[in-house]
Amino acid sequence: MMRERGMPSEPARPPGTVHSALSLLEAVAHLGAGVSAQRISAEVGLPRATTYRLLNVLVEDEYLVRTPDLSGFALGAKVAQLAAVAAPPARLSSAARSVMDEVRRAVRGGVHVVLYVDGRVVVLDADPDFPLSDHGRLAREPARYALGRLLLVDDVRATNEVAEAARADVARWGATRQCGEIAPTTGCLAVPLRDDAGGLAGALGFSGARHRVDEPAAVLAALRPAAAALGPLIV
Repeated sequence: MMRERGMPSEPARPPGTVHSALSLLEAVAHLGAGVSAQRISAEVGLPRATTYRLLNVLVEDEYLVRTPDLSGFALGAKVAQLAAVAAPPARLSSAARSVMDEVRRAVRGGVHVVLYVDGRVVVLDADPDFPLSDHGRLAREPARYALGRLLLVDDVRATNEVAEAARADVARWGATRQCGEIAPTTGCLAVPLRDDAGGLAGALGFSGARHRVDEPAAVLAALRPAAAALGPLIV
């Protein structure tokens, strides 16, 4: 039978496949970052082979991302972008803005604020004078950055070298670091922001010259009190 003129062409993927892919996204959102493919398969009731195939497609399309140890999955940059469009942009209060202005004057480098939402890094306020190098990559690969490595510290499932280094940095400095891993002359730091119960709710980060991250005492002297002041204002 000939297709009538003006009728849309057949979709590249059957509707059932689209529905299954959306079910996988919902499962990862519900079960949390780091969930395994086997657990996702059991949650949605799909065969493992189908689950693995759709997970790979979702990773390729950046709706999901593999965890640093490759044992599980988390929501990716595309989901974060959709959430950002759907939700009204958060803004710093005037009191929080005053704290940020002061610490940026003191540090003279990139100072940024992020929140942690369902295991994702959500940028609340990026330094306009020293912007983040790659928002998308921070969302896709948070463990490549100090801002994302704080999420690994209390995650018992994270047992790789990056997680262990993050725990060692927090034990020594009270902050996570990334020293020259993306660009050899730069690095970054992140100090936790705590909620009323003491839980990890976000971070105050610094990005700048690597030598200031290799020996972070001077930068941290400015970041720590700013983080303590910001916590009650934004989380």
